[in-house]
Amino acid sequence: MSSLSFDPQEYTKQLEVAAETLNGLLADTPELAKPRVMIICGSGLGGIADILAAEPKVEVPYNKIPGFKTSTVPGHAGKLVFGLIGSKKVPVMCMVGRLHFYEGYSFQETTFPVRLAKLLGVEVLVVTNAAGGVNPDYVPGDLMIITDHINFPGMAGYHPLRGPNMDNFGPRFQPLSDAYEHSLRKLFFEKKKELGITRKVYEGTYFFVAGPTFESRAEVRFIRATGGDAVGMSTVPEVIIARHSGLRVLALSLITNAGVGEKPPTSFDEEPKPLDEGMASHAEVLETANEASKDVQKIFEYTINEL
Repeated sequence: MSSLSFDPQEYTKQLEVAAETLNGLLADTPELAKPRVMIICGSGLGGIADILAAEPKVEVPYNKIPGFKTSTVPGHAGKLVFGLIGSKKVPVMCMVGRLHFYEGYSFQETTFPVRLAKLLGVEVLVVTNAAGGVNPDYVPGDLMIITDHINFPGMAGYHPLRGPNMDNFGPRFQPLSDAYEHSLRKLFFEKKKELGITRKVYEGTYFFVAGPTFESRAEVRFIRATGGDAVGMSTVPEVIIARHSGLRVLALSLITNAGVGEKPPTSFDEEPKPLDEGMASHAEVLETANEASKDVQKIFEYTINEL
């Protein structure tokens, strides 16, 4: 489904069928039928679903939901988990494994879950990702609360709102200066302090690229020069659609690798550094995410309990 062939009426019908399917699967657990928060788990962060109470809980594989595409990336389980979080039993839907543009899906397909969440009654989107650190102060294992983003594909025409506008969700021209809500970011930091978690948390700008290649040295320097603090291949399309749908947004990047930005050695260097020194890999992303996930889970548990 490209943006040129996108039919809002047909898309809305697909969303309604998907919502009816989930409502049917949740009929026996009415306390889960109206989720208030949607959590999107990034690479290696699927363990966030573990903060849901053991009961009641409903898991639905993506391939059981009409119109929902399947995640193909290692570390992405590909299921929705409905459950309750915290002492206040906040009903949530947790997306364990997201969909990416680089997998071959259109932006309408990758953001289908966010529109679906809106139809189910979700009010807040909590979105996480694994990202490369571009800011030289960032090291693997640090966290970054997103305060703003640069939608690089969108600036070149590949935008999730390209094509006919879905007037039943939001306006033709969506403002994004308030995309990352201040009160939600403040709440996150308050809960981190209350819990005594010492892991470093920054606030910064997320630079969205299409992927799936990790950035070249020159691209890292370009991203740094244009104001990006972290770079990744997700999140921004989901945030844009969430804001277009009237959802509040809290977004977090886990820094899993440091971007290599220094220029490569020249042919005249006598003892050049190996070109693969510091090179990113998906295995490194997953390993770092697993190490930091416990802190992320704890802070989110206490943050979402207040939503």
